[in-house]
Amino acid sequence: MRQVVCISHATGAGGSEIGQRVAEQLGYRYIDEDLVVRAAMDGGIDVDTLADEERRKSWLSRALGELARGAPSGVVSASSGELQELIRTAIQETAAEGRTVIVAHAASHALGGREDVLRVFVTASPDTRAARLRRSERLDESAAVRTVKDEDAARASYLRRFHDVGREQPTQYDLVLNTDQLSVDQAAELVSVAATG
Repeated sequence: MRQVVCISHATGAGGSEIGQRVAEQLGYRYIDEDLVVRAAMDGGIDVDTLADEERRKSWLSRALGELARGAPSGVVSASSGELQELIRTAIQETAAEGRTVIVAHAASHALGGREDVLRVFVTASPDTRAARLRRSERLDESAAVRTVKDEDAARASYLRRFHDVGREQPTQYDLVLNTDQLSVDQAAELVSVAATG
């Protein structure tokens, strides 16, 4: 039985929902944004600063955000490399506790080489993902299509910067699920079976 399930996912593919169902089915903890909070607390870093690093915000966007809310007082300043190391450490510490489903944060790559980890990638076609975003985020068609493209580019950038992954490959995962046809329940069942088999 795998002690850790890492679910990487494309925006709009349903990865978070699948991760929650898998955690329920296996009786595991579900970790997503909690990981950023843990990393920030461990490093004495403002949670928003660390989340911005993960979301790959542009320098201008971060600067405008800081100006809009005023510079936080008492927050430790850290380099991008230090922020990345905090996230990697939080992933490793979370995995060491076992019985956990970690969604996002490229945890599959951060925990490479561990035999007790099931690495899952959840994807769907850009059209399917955009249609889901139109419904869930109430976006018009062009905004949904643009969001999918932007998020895919941001994901590729994150993998390059954090894990030196030039091109994401299906072989970097133990299980790849296409949710164009699979429901959240069907996908979660497949992941749970793979984790316990």
